[in-house]
Amino acid sequence: MRIKRPRIARLDQVTISRNGEYAAIEFHDPTISLTQLKVGPQLSQMTDKEIVLLFNQTITAQMRCRDKLGQYIAIEIPVGSPQVKCNPDTVNQYSPKGGVLRCCIEDGGGEDGMLPVIHIDEQCFTWDEFGKMLCTYAGWGMRIAFVPEDELERAPKIVVQESDE
Repeated sequence: MRIKRPRIARLDQVTISRNGEYAAIEFHDPTISLTQLKVGPQLSQMTDKEIVLLFNQTITAQMRCRDKLGQYIAIEIPVGSPQVKCNPDTVNQYSPKGGVLRCCIEDGGGEDGMLPVIHIDEQCFTWDEFGKMLCTYAGWGMRIAFVPEDELERAPKIVVQESDE
């Protein structure tokens, strides 16, 4: 089961707990993810109703920000420029610089040689490293279009139809 992103909440739909400067907002619906909301030192003086109001204001601000984007335009880094950047002080060490990644897939990864190896620019990423890189976009969706290796720089024509298989 896929966990859904948090949404506007009523006080009777959530349980709130406090841990230092963080409020944990847990929906009674187990399909909605838990939120750790950093409130600050004033949290200890806030009522649950005030915390839900602040949480809902945060969700509303996120929705407004998304609406301002209008139609999403994915940025593709030009060929010859690095598509990923190294962030040595973070858990995800590498992150995409744009919203499009041109990469090639090979097999032979993992201890048993049964996992993919992903090549981006001149770098090799294990399946685990690539997965961590994708976490940069946690909460987003993704579309994968497979193309021949010599056509990585071109967006393929996409036709929506049932597969022949």
